[in-house]
Amino acid sequence: MIDNRNFDVIIIGGSYSGLSAAMALGRSLKKVLIIDSGLPCNRQTPHSHNLITQDGEKPSVIAEKAKAQVLKYDTVTFLTDLAVSGTKTNYGFDIKTQTEKIFSCKKLIFATGVRDIMPNIKGFSECWGITVLHCPYCHGYEVKNEKTGILANGFSAFHYAQLIRNWTKDLTLFTNGKSELTQEQTNKIKKYNIPIIEKEITALKHKNGVVQEILFSDNSTFELKAIYSRPAFEQHCEIPKLLGCELTEQGLIKVDTFQKTTVNNILACGDNASSFRAVSHAISTGNIAGVILNNAITEEEF
Repeated sequence: MIDNRNFDVIIIGGSYSGLSAAMALGRSLKKVLIIDSGLPCNRQTPHSHNLITQDGEKPSVIAEKAKAQVLKYDTVTFLTDLAVSGTKTNYGFDIKTQTEKIFSCKKLIFATGVRDIMPNIKGFSECWGITVLHCPYCHGYEVKNEKTGILANGFSAFHYAQLIRNWTKDLTLFTNGKSELTQEQTNKIKKYNIPIIEKEITALKHKNGVVQEILFSDNSTFELKAIYSRPAFEQHCEIPKLLGCELTEQGLIKVDTFQKTTVNNILACGDNASSFRAVSHAISTGNIAGVILNNAITEEEF
């Protein structure tokens, strides 16, 4: 039971960036409510990497440890619920949850992440975050020198080919249909002996998320150990847009270097506002958002 429904800051999203913002604010004695639905985008990922002091740890363990540390600050409250709407008020903002609770705050932080839109390929979603990977910095070392695929087209495919070749030379590009690469890009990829396969993909054969082979529409197959892909995404939460926050052409929440959105007193941090999807970056931007809001509140009250 949450007795006081008026807060200095409400943070929507209680994963890495939201918890990082809450720690900065809790240590600044600000009254904070974190609202989180408990469904982080990396919930299938077995291990987190490229995060100093936590390399190889399970993402859930990192989040649970962070939550326990944040909740030691008695001005921070955590609510497992889903924020469904938000309105501007004279006080600041009202946030309504799925369970019909309404909370008020002076300032808002959205740490809501994005929702990946899985392609119509059987098995893709089951392998996502396990052996279908988006980031070589997070997972590339673990599949180095393995037989690896890239599932992409156009500029994204070209960029991945450039990048992933650093981790393995046994590399094949799958465009899942007609290639959209320029002739110059095609020539450069082939120069490095990276085959380009334009067949339509129907399924990924796997065992518990560990990919074994790609199945094509002509019933042919291709064995491999890992696939890099970056599917389309959408904002996980519509409230920022409904409150007037501007989005970029890529569909991210537009923020400045201080994580401020285009709406006064609303900040955004983590994956919803950056294409650099890494735990370290989420933590960093969350900390910035928390510090900036505390500074704003103290200046207003002085």
